[in-house]
Amino acid sequence: MQRIGSVADVNSQAFRRNDFHNRQLAAELKERQRAARFHRPERDFERLRRQNKLFVRERLAALLDPETPFLELSTLAANKAYDGEVPSAAQVVGIGIVAGREVIVHADDASVKSGAWYPLSVKKIVRALDIAIENRLPVIHLCDCAGGFLPLQAEFFADRYHAGRILRNQSILSKMGVPQVAIVMGHCTAAGAYVPALSEYNIMVEGTGAIFLGGPPVVKAATGEHVSAEDLGGALMHTNVSGTSDYVASSEMHAIAIARDVVARFRQPAKTWIDRVAPEPPTYSASELYGIIPKDARAQFDMREIIARLVDGSRFHEYQPRFGTSLVCGFARLHGYQVGILANNGVLFSDSSLKGAHFIQLCDKNRTPLLFLQNVTGFMVGREYERRGITKDGAKLIMAVSGASVPKFTIVCNSSHGAGTYAMSGRAFDPRFVFSWPNSQISAMGAEQAAGVLTHVKARQLARAGGRLSEQELAAIREPLLEEYHERSSAYYATSEIWDDGILDPVDTRTALAIALSASLNAPIDAPQYGVFRL
Repeated sequence: MQRIGSVADVNSQAFRRNDFHNRQLAAELKERQRAARFHRPERDFERLRRQNKLFVRERLAALLDPETPFLELSTLAANKAYDGEVPSAAQVVGIGIVAGREVIVHADDASVKSGAWYPLSVKKIVRALDIAIENRLPVIHLCDCAGGFLPLQAEFFADRYHAGRILRNQSILSKMGVPQVAIVMGHCTAAGAYVPALSEYNIMVEGTGAIFLGGPPVVKAATGEHVSAEDLGGALMHTNVSGTSDYVASSEMHAIAIARDVVARFRQPAKTWIDRVAPEPPTYSASELYGIIPKDARAQFDMREIIARLVDGSRFHEYQPRFGTSLVCGFARLHGYQVGILANNGVLFSDSSLKGAHFIQLCDKNRTPLLFLQNVTGFMVGREYERRGITKDGAKLIMAVSGASVPKFTIVCNSSHGAGTYAMSGRAFDPRFVFSWPNSQISAMGAEQAAGVLTHVKARQLARAGGRLSEQELAAIREPLLEEYHERSSAYYATSEIWDDGILDPVDTRTALAIALSASLNAPIDAPQYGVFRL
């Protein structure tokens, strides 16, 4: 493989301008993540101390193996929802190492609304369990939930991907032979009671942990019976009488120690084999990504400069470099793993779509995982392009992406608009993980185009009634539309809605991808099989 020859001028004004802008974005990201993780009113910390409970981050630190990486997912979930009062959607989710085993951790954060489940909390938990299913990862649940936030129950209770999906996914994991461990540190009520009950192992902390379908107030209202939480569903009752729980712990630290012992006994299946050699760092520094990512998302740049700062030795075997040049395809190694990379240099044409579809099939036949680097304004539109079959050729790319059996990973590096989002393995196409960069934008079309279209529609509606808008009136319509579109296409909005698995500082991308790749190899890779390609 040839080393990519970078043409980036690190001393140019444009590079320095981009560098300054993107370092600011990275600093803002780190501050937002820190606040979501640790900023809580003192009264909430005091309540936890009064209850002899640890803060969720202290629980994680005790659970994970020392000095091992933890890839936290969707840290900024719900950052644009519920008036910003439910940081991280009251859940902590991530991939880590416990007793030498790769696991996914799901933890209720009782410092946020006592761990109550909001609609985005449920979505985040379901996503965590989807990841466990797709990648055959054991799950550790740290349970401390006050139940569902009832004023919003219509948004999380009954539908297919609502709270019932959590229990369904747990059952599927068990059927697949993927173990789960629940540590009950607080109350598990109603549907939440089934989280430990559906786990292969569950451990309860005496005095604070409780499992019941209805708490003491519900029992009093329903039957008139007076009963304490401990008698109704405490650790001693469930370990001595009902058999719902397996182990009783005298403290949270004791419970975590038992959980680590349990996980240490898990069988460790061999990982799926893919081509791998000893890893080496990229030749170019990852910090140069700050100067390469343009301040203006509409500015053109060469994605090979991004690839050069992500892959081993900055080496890249480019596939069909002279054909379909708006899509860069090729092979590289990432932490030693061979990967196939598809990266956009702007709009997708028929030839770039055909190249991408063929390249995906090559990788799939060769058991080579796929990495999509999104920088796409969509598919090219226009009469001439339709006559040449842009829709038909775009469908081939979408068919190839949908049918590929190898693990897929997607990074939204810059723009991601229109059907280009789909064709480059957007969320709907089940990539194992999707991450965004803080500068990125994702929407049906760019903000300027969308505002232009919507303003034009309003002007035509008025024209049919014989009216006409002045330039000032057009601007008064356009500006709010533009502002709203910018807001709702931002990386922070996307991650708030859990359209991705989190925003990454660009310099952390290579490490995050290595953890994701390693996790994906816990699952087998099926033989390639596709639907019908329209020829």
